[in-house]
Amino acid sequence: MTRFHKAKTASALKWASSNLVENPKKYPFWQMGSSHIAENPRCYGSNGTSVCSFSRAARSEARAAFFEYLYCTRALQFRDAENMSKNSPYFFEKLLEKVEDDSDVGTSISRFLRYHPINEFEPFFESLGLKPCEFGPLLPQDRLFLSDDSLLLENYQVLCNYGIERNKIGKIYKEAIQVFRYQPGVLPSKLEAYEELGLGQSFMKKVIVCSPKILIGDVDRDFVEVLQTLKDLGFEYGWIEEHLLEQNSYNWSIILQVLSLFSKVGCGRGKLYGLISNQPGLIFEDSGYKTLSFVGFLVKYGSTVDQLRSIFQEFPQIQVGQFVLNLKRCVLFLNEIDMEANEIGKIVCSHFLMLGTSMLMRTNSLHTYLNVGKKRLRKYIQENPQELSKWVMGAKLVPFPEPEDGGKRQSKMLKTKFLLDLGYGEDPEKMKKASKVFRGRGAELQERYDCLVNAGLDKKDVTEMVRVSPQILNQSKEVLQRKIDFLVNELGYAVTTLASFPSYLSYTSQRVKLRLSMYDWLKDEGKAEPSKALSTIVACSNKDFMKQYVNSHPRGPQVWQDLKEQICSEN
Repeated sequence: MTRFHKAKTASALKWASSNLVENPKKYPFWQMGSSHIAENPRCYGSNGTSVCSFSRAARSEARAAFFEYLYCTRALQFRDAENMSKNSPYFFEKLLEKVEDDSDVGTSISRFLRYHPINEFEPFFESLGLKPCEFGPLLPQDRLFLSDDSLLLENYQVLCNYGIERNKIGKIYKEAIQVFRYQPGVLPSKLEAYEELGLGQSFMKKVIVCSPKILIGDVDRDFVEVLQTLKDLGFEYGWIEEHLLEQNSYNWSIILQVLSLFSKVGCGRGKLYGLISNQPGLIFEDSGYKTLSFVGFLVKYGSTVDQLRSIFQEFPQIQVGQFVLNLKRCVLFLNEIDMEANEIGKIVCSHFLMLGTSMLMRTNSLHTYLNVGKKRLRKYIQENPQELSKWVMGAKLVPFPEPEDGGKRQSKMLKTKFLLDLGYGEDPEKMKKASKVFRGRGAELQERYDCLVNAGLDKKDVTEMVRVSPQILNQSKEVLQRKIDFLVNELGYAVTTLASFPSYLSYTSQRVKLRLSMYDWLKDEGKAEPSKALSTIVACSNKDFMKQYVNSHPRGPQVWQDLKEQICSEN
């Protein structure tokens, strides 16, 4: 080992000892850079030692050994080696897994690194603020050492020297990898080009992190034009810098379109300054894309330029994204209650601000809490659209009162007459219960009753059927006709079968066909009695049917499955 190398090693160890062991609070292990922890790190080293059980001192030794390897052995710059050793927690945990002697962790790490060169790009990218899932696809396939990628290090150093924090450079690399392929001198010239436009280094540092792509190609004209427009309105660069979020990425072309839109709808300079001052999210939130989204939404429903101007001037203090979400939720509700498109357009255009600030309940919840159907709800909203603002999440709603119109009274009278004809008039309590069991208007119940009589059943039999199985009349006339037709014309039973088994009408035709097909197969196999009643086969529970019929034959379960697939495909 040369005298210089010994001195460098001694210097590194002195740094590690004084900063990592004696002053652990000054140099916390998890500061800066990537703050995530491995999703599923292995907790045991190669000798079975728990990685999680290493003491702070042992970890300090390991980190010092890692730093020494990067700085002394690999000859990385001091600040780079320091940053990588301190701010690559996921990689560091993997390194600890290689410890074979937990009594001397530092020596064990050094020995491992001496004979097992690492992929230096992994801790490097992690120390730049990228997660393993982010930098994985970015790892070069043909090199392990950072020194083999001189252009990467050259441009990385330019950004560091410009004042951009190391743990934010990863975002730049991920979004604008071309920047790190520039030949020496190219990147500094691009930074100088922006400074020549009067943009200070402090401002540009933040803009570059937020919009790395402005460093690709020539000066970004859209970016410059946005700045000039905002400056003409009276905004200082400091205000713009304050409203840029480094975790976001901005599209200056979209922002420019939004500013242009404001001018086209007639927002004067003074009003536009007030609008953007009070609601900067109109241009900065999602780069103004959400603003363009709801403007397009309004235009679709027929908003005029005057209406758009009025909306912008009165725009509320709410996140633009939430405003758009509320608006879409309201329109979805109006669609789900079958309101005509032109009626929706009228409400949207005339009550746009109210809809955008109201987080409406879901349609099913409103139907339940208001106890009202679609038709009545549509009519009420068309007459009282402002009521939508009261039906928001968390609000206590009052059910609609029962309508007192003549149609409702007439329906109630017909239902009462129908129940009296069935013989429920003798006992008021039974009448009350029956009124709840039979669903539908009086005229509908009578129509369904007549459908059974017209099918060929005696009126007395139908009356008894309905008293025994009242739920059969809770189906439409068309459904009853289909089930009767299936019973008589496909299964070959007489219609009078319904008199002894009225609940047949409560089951689906698919269930009946599937069970009878299985029963017929078992009869052919000699495993079922030939004269079972329809009610015995159809009405028993699924568990009993499987036990008594399907599982009574070795091939029963397979035949049952085949029949099920066949009948399901037919339907």
